[in-house]
Amino acid sequence: MTFKYLLPVLCLAAAPLLAEAPVIENITATKQASGWQISVTLSHPDTGWEHYADGWRVLDENGKELGRRDLLHPHVNEQPFTRSLSGAKIPDGLDTIHVQSRCLVDGWSETTGHHSLP
Repeated sequence: MTFKYLLPVLCLAAAPLLAEAPVIENITATKQASGWQISVTLSHPDTGWEHYADGWRVLDENGKELGRRDLLHPHVNEQPFTRSLSGAKIPDGLDTIHVQSRCLVDGWSETTGHHSLP
């Protein structure tokens, strides 16, 4: 195989290494009668149905899931974007929540954003 044919193959093989996790740009939390409303602003280089930010979840300090928002379509032309989750069950006394983003291709991000509750 000559170099001119090898280069595209190597570029395709390296593509997963260039993938980016959805970035949590902002988190807000508002206590309501039916629980908490959590709003999260994400940015991600969505390319379409084959690769997009497809969700986020609210965690306590021990990693227990307190709520989850699945995103059902790409946001290619809407970056960054904000989506909310109503009715999240945040235990009394918890002063900080953590939010973890997810990508259709790469799964859950290794990092989380955090937000101090009012």
